[in-house]
Amino acid sequence: MRMVDLIEKKRDGKELTKEEIQFIIKGYTNGEIPDYQMSAFAMAIYFQGMTEAERAELTMAMVHSGETIDLSAIEGIKVDKHSTGGVGDTTTLVLGPLVASVGVPVAKMSGRGLGHTGGTIDKLESIPGFHVEIDKDEFIRLVNENKIAVIGQTGNLTPADKKLYALRDVTGTVNSIPLIASSIMSKKIAAGADAIVLDVKTGAGAFMKKLVDSKELANAMVKIGNAVGRKTMAVISDMSQPLGRAIGNALEVQEAIDTLKGEGPEDLQELCLTLGSYMVYLAKKANSLEEARENLEKSIQSGKALEAFKTFIQAQGGDPSVVDDPMKLPQAKYTFELEAKEDGYVAEIVADSVGTAAMWLGAGRATKESTIDLAVGLVLNKKIGDEVKKGESLVTIYSNQEDIEEVKQKLYESIAISKEKVERPTLIYETITE
Repeated sequence: MRMVDLIEKKRDGKELTKEEIQFIIKGYTNGEIPDYQMSAFAMAIYFQGMTEAERAELTMAMVHSGETIDLSAIEGIKVDKHSTGGVGDTTTLVLGPLVASVGVPVAKMSGRGLGHTGGTIDKLESIPGFHVEIDKDEFIRLVNENKIAVIGQTGNLTPADKKLYALRDVTGTVNSIPLIASSIMSKKIAAGADAIVLDVKTGAGAFMKKLVDSKELANAMVKIGNAVGRKTMAVISDMSQPLGRAIGNALEVQEAIDTLKGEGPEDLQELCLTLGSYMVYLAKKANSLEEARENLEKSIQSGKALEAFKTFIQAQGGDPSVVDDPMKLPQAKYTFELEAKEDGYVAEIVADSVGTAAMWLGAGRATKESTIDLAVGLVLNKKIGDEVKKGESLVTIYSNQEDIEEVKQKLYESIAISKEKVERPTLIYETITE
C-alpha cells in the first residue's frame, strides 16, 4: 500500500477500506507517513467528505493508536457526557454528582481548559485540597464506592488524534465534519464509556455557529457511536449567550452548588436535567425519560445530589465544607458593577466576546503556559429578554486587578440593549437518538 495512492483515491471521492484507513493512521502515528502527505489526505477529506462506514473506521483506528481505558471493573453501565464547549458551561460540575446520586456510575476523564475559562479540572481545583492525581485502581474504587470520580486525561490516549488535530489547525482543515466527529468520538470511546450523551452547542459562543452545521455534527457523532457499539445520543443546545450566569472557575463551582440545591439559573438547571435524564435512561436506571427526570428532581429536592457532591469532593482530598460555605472558595479582591447606560431589554450577549473579557481578567488561558486565576470572572445579572433600567447592574466583575477599563469596554461592546421587548432564545433545539 502506498500513501499517495490512498490520497488520490480519497481525492477522487472513492471509499477507503478499513485496512486502508488503519494503514494511514498507524503510519502517521509512528512517523512513517510525513506531515505533507497527511495534510493532503486531510484536505481530500475536507472536500470529499467520508461515508458513515469510513467515519466509524477512522474513529476506531484513532482509538487503537494508543492506550484505551478498561472500565469493566466498574459495576453498571458507564455513561459519559461530552460538551462541544462554550462560555459558562458548568454542566459537568452539576451532572456528575446529580446522576451519581441516583446510582449512575460517572467515571469522568477531563482536561484543563485553553480559552475563556479553565476546564472541568481547573474548576474543581478551585476547591481547597481537591486533586485529580489518582491512580487507575483508586479511580475505579472511588467510582464503585461513590458512583463518581474525576481523573486527568492520560497522555497516551488517542495519540493519532492529537497529532492530526495539530496538523489540521495549521492546514485549514479544522472545519471538517468527519474529522471533528471522529476526533471527539475517538477520545470518548478510548476513555471506556459504554454509552455517550453529547451536548452539541450552536450559536455565537459555539464552535458551530449555525444550527444546520450543529445538526450535521450531532448526527455524524451519534451515527459513529452507534456504529461501533456505544449507545449514543445528542442534544443540540443554545450557546448564543453564556450558559447560566457565572463565567470563571470558583464562581462556576458556586453556581454548581446553587444548581444542586435547586437554586441555580433556569437555563443551566433545565439543560442539566435534560442531559441527566438521558444519562440515567441510557444507564438503565429508569424505564423512561420522564421517570429519569423525576428521580433527578427528587434527588435535588431531598438534598441527596448535594450530599453526593460533598462525598465526591472529600474522596478526592477536597474540603467538602465549601458546599455549605462557598466563601472558602478563592475570592477576588475587587468587585465592580457594569451599569446599564439606558433603559430597555437585553437583546444580545455575545458569548465569545464575554468569554474573552473573562480571560483578560485571568479566568482562562491564552496559551498552554498561562496561569489561571481561580477567583476571578464574571456573573451576568441580566440575560437575553430581561428588562433593564439605566444604572442597573448588567454584570458583576470579580477581579484581582484595579484597572479593568478594557474589560468593561469589551463587555459594553458584547451586550446590546433594545427599546423593543426581546424573546428569550430557545435553549434546546433538537434531540438526536438515531
